[in-house]
Amino acid sequence: MPESVAVSQIHFDFTNVLVEAVGPERGLALADLTACQAQCSAALSAVYSRRERDLCWLDLPYAHEVLDSILDYASSVSGRFKNVVVLGIGGSALGNTALQSALGSPFHNVQPPLGVARLFVLDNIDPDLVGEFLDQFDPTETLFNVISKSGGTAETMSQFLIFRARLVEVLGEEGHRDHIVVTTDETNGVLREIVNREGYESFVVPDGVGGRFSVLSPVGLLSSALVGIDVKGLLKGAAAMDKRCQNESLLENPALLYALVQYKLHEEKGMPIAVTFPYSHRLANMADWYAQLLGESIGKRLSKAGKEVFRGPTPVRAVGVTDQHSQVQLYVEGPFDKWFTLLTVGRGDHEVKIPRTPASFRDLEGVDYLGERSLGELFRAERDGTRIALTDAKRPNASIHFETITAHTVGQYIYMMELAVALMGELYDVNAFDQPGVEAGKVAAYALMGRAGFEDERARIEAAQGDESCAV
Repeated sequence: MPESVAVSQIHFDFTNVLVEAVGPERGLALADLTACQAQCSAALSAVYSRRERDLCWLDLPYAHEVLDSILDYASSVSGRFKNVVVLGIGGSALGNTALQSALGSPFHNVQPPLGVARLFVLDNIDPDLVGEFLDQFDPTETLFNVISKSGGTAETMSQFLIFRARLVEVLGEEGHRDHIVVTTDETNGVLREIVNREGYESFVVPDGVGGRFSVLSPVGLLSSALVGIDVKGLLKGAAAMDKRCQNESLLENPALLYALVQYKLHEEKGMPIAVTFPYSHRLANMADWYAQLLGESIGKRLSKAGKEVFRGPTPVRAVGVTDQHSQVQLYVEGPFDKWFTLLTVGRGDHEVKIPRTPASFRDLEGVDYLGERSLGELFRAERDGTRIALTDAKRPNASIHFETITAHTVGQYIYMMELAVALMGELYDVNAFDQPGVEAGKVAAYALMGRAGFEDERARIEAAQGDESCAV
């Protein structure tokens, strides 16, 4: 049987999670994986049967009319703004950042292409962050994309009020409206009501598209289109992965296989920590995006039947080669509680040669061997060295390989991981599409901020806190 699954330009290689690579105590037997075919087929059917009901994010790759409207809007404002600012948090921000860093220049905001705006994603309400931006930005050169599916996200709405006031101060009630575009629910929520009252340009987060599954909707596509990312290529890549993943055969379906590997390493091999380890600067923020996707979806107190199970892997992000010098010591010699997914790239956009070693250094072996090689060679050697070290230490590790990083391959990766996490929900027997723990924190914040309707919660919090605290 093959030990890797090829999907167009990206490949899921699970060789190093098998017993042949890391031994029977930590590794998975291929026969045990394939014995789960019926369970996996049932999970796939359960997820895909909901695509036209309540999991509409599965059909986002085919929303061509929505894509056309995004491109038309981006074209209409092209060259008008120097800055595009996303006001959003969680699923309304992480994907935007990941797409920009994957498909734009690392120094885009220093020197963007002619006529293309810079992108800032203000995904925190830390007053030092927002205050510094207020000190620096020019409202007349800035377009704000306000993103909230519910329309009631406190962090996003507070930012909206702050920046709207600044825009109105400088541009007036009428003029400020051209500097705000909203992405929210089609009919419900306070942000939709504001759109109706103010006449802001707006885009829709469709029903059946939760925040962490929304990057291929206007949530992620609009800001990407505004800064020149190939959003058509993203959706084409996602559609290609969707077609591939409709295959029920476990060893030919990368999302299904990834979900099963995650589940078995956690539940049967005692590895609750899932480390995403991109060996690519461009893919580093994809690990942050995936951390939310995995953690919010599978980290649940209750099973689908309402039984307390306290399930969920803990996502961790590391970046190669940076974290070879900060985390790999723990990964290779620490507890056997982690498994690893390396994101690897065949060819980058640049090759940087290391000069010939100066004559005065050639007697220094620690320097001379690098001369006339390249940073790409060294980068790949470091990556492969980490993979070898993990495997030799009996630490299960897999790779998702991008031959090149393009909109098409990134679209494949996004769809693969979204589907994999949905399938994990079936395997772990939890609801992968709610977030009651997050909602509990929101309710507490509403109460503490004095929002109407939350008086009883505020009284409960104050009673629980009492008059005493413990601090040193």
